[in-house]
Amino acid sequence: MVVVFVLVAIAVIALLAGVHRYVWSRLVRDTTAGRGRARRIGTIVMWVLPLLSLGALMSGRAGAPLWLESVLAWPGYLWLAVLLYLVLALLVGEVVRAVWLRLGTSSPAEPAVAAPEPSLHTVPAGAAETPAPVSGTAAPNGPPADAPAPDARTSADEPAGPEQRQVSRRLFVSRVVGGVAAAAALGTVGYGTQGVLRGPRVTRVTVPLAKLPRSAHGFRIAVVSDIHLGPVLGRAHTQRIVDTINRTSPDLVAVVGDLVDGSVADLGPAAEPLAQLKARHGSFFVTGNHEYFSGAGEWVDHVRELGLRPLENQRVEIAGFDLAGVNDVAGESEGEGPDFGKALGDRDRGRASVLLAHQPVVIHDAVEHGVDLQLSGHTHGGQLWPGNYLAELANPTVAGLERYGDTQLYVTRGAGAWGPPVRVGAPSDITVVQLASRQA
Repeated sequence: MVVVFVLVAIAVIALLAGVHRYVWSRLVRDTTAGRGRARRIGTIVMWVLPLLSLGALMSGRAGAPLWLESVLAWPGYLWLAVLLYLVLALLVGEVVRAVWLRLGTSSPAEPAVAAPEPSLHTVPAGAAETPAPVSGTAAPNGPPADAPAPDARTSADEPAGPEQRQVSRRLFVSRVVGGVAAAAALGTVGYGTQGVLRGPRVTRVTVPLAKLPRSAHGFRIAVVSDIHLGPVLGRAHTQRIVDTINRTSPDLVAVVGDLVDGSVADLGPAAEPLAQLKARHGSFFVTGNHEYFSGAGEWVDHVRELGLRPLENQRVEIAGFDLAGVNDVAGESEGEGPDFGKALGDRDRGRASVLLAHQPVVIHDAVEHGVDLQLSGHTHGGQLWPGNYLAELANPTVAGLERYGDTQLYVTRGAGAWGPPVRVGAPSDITVVQLASRQA
């Protein structure tokens, strides 16, 4: 296992090195003339930024204090997001660059300047012919014989040759393409960061359940997942989420995993606003995979102290339906994985059931146990386009509502962000799921 981890780490470092080499060549080497100050500064920056990113990725696992993680996380993680869109923009720019330069070289060459034809000098009859001056001596009333003609051009005044013009054109094209790529990447990441820091928006979806009694028609569950409190998103982020949830006046709040990226000792204060959640039937919590990186047992105890009820492979009866929760599959490494038999095995299948499970991949277990609706998170909706295509490879549903047999699965995009505090093409959300009875 250690060997596999080392090989993967080496492969990732090699990939990052290659990507940074490419970005340096396009943004620094190709846009600067010679080995001047601009190239030296650009080269230094291209060394420092990846080191900050590695520090951001490794500081938490290395046990660094939270303040140091925060110092490294902001520039380190943001650079990873910028790098993604910078590479995509530069790859598009390769096409523009190639076409532009080809058009320049295929233009017709400038016509050569014709050499002046020698003039025939005639001497009038009877006039004495002036002897040719000896080289280095002055002709009468004129310059030395070997002096250039008055209209001759010096080397400094000669136009640039084709090779020099091509170098200048290549430098100009590189600067334009590099500048546009950098502006596009920075603008995209800036917009995506603003969306995360602004806080999640509310999404509403109605889910009809065949077994739901008429008395539970219209029951509202506020589903929030992937808050990811850590070195970047802290107490203010939690407060924005709590305020948004409370404004929806839900009947029940479901926190579906990945609350934190750190220990209770470091992030306990950041989670405290969760105690302000208000719902008629209470607030419930299930673990996500990141809780098992951060001390799941301590966090389960801490959220209980904040007034949330953890569902660790458990089930409770709510008004007209069963609410069940299972541990995340990451808990299997600690002997605390999902246990569907314990959570759902002995229930009355004539009652409607709603399951809280962090990862959508357990949907097939939910179908087998007759669950009517599974509520999940984990995917972030891909978080950074085109990450949604990668998320589709690992998850049955990336975002939204889909049906699997008699079971419906709803996946929220989450309220926070992991790594870069940036979302592109996958805005953060809190979903209010309204249950509808077909008997109404």
